[in-house]
Amino acid sequence: MKRIIQFIAVVFALVGLADSIYLTIHHYTDEPVPCGMTGGCEMVLTSTYSEIAGFPLAAFGALAYFVAFSLALLAAYGNATTWKLYGALATLMAITSGYLIYVQAHNIGAFCQFCLLSAGTSFTLFILFLISLAVRRPAEAV
Repeated sequence: MKRIIQFIAVVFALVGLADSIYLTIHHYTDEPVPCGMTGGCEMVLTSTYSEIAGFPLAAFGALAYFVAFSLALLAAYGNATTWKLYGALATLMAITSGYLIYVQAHNIGAFCQFCLLSAGTSFTLFILFLISLAVRRPAEAV
């Protein structure tokens, strides 16, 4: 069961990676992002909170999702240490996503649907890790 959870994490990490790459490309090409659901994408993506040291947050997200993908894939093929590292990264990503949702709501006053997708993906990666902690191996079952 744990291996299935790890493969599900691989898929969600790829979703987050695609979303982050999409936003990074739009950042560097200066093309507006279509934002039909929330209507606030440009406000969020061009705010002072959208960059760190000149690099878009989406690029940091792409790196985090790629590492999460790699760690989950290695764990699914039997490397237990990488799953623990994945858990630490997923926790950090979920905390960061929570903070960024707060920033969108309270500091910017607008939401970006692609940012919310990324946050949802980060929370899902974290929840998958928590579920994996609750899953017992067959040898441990009573």
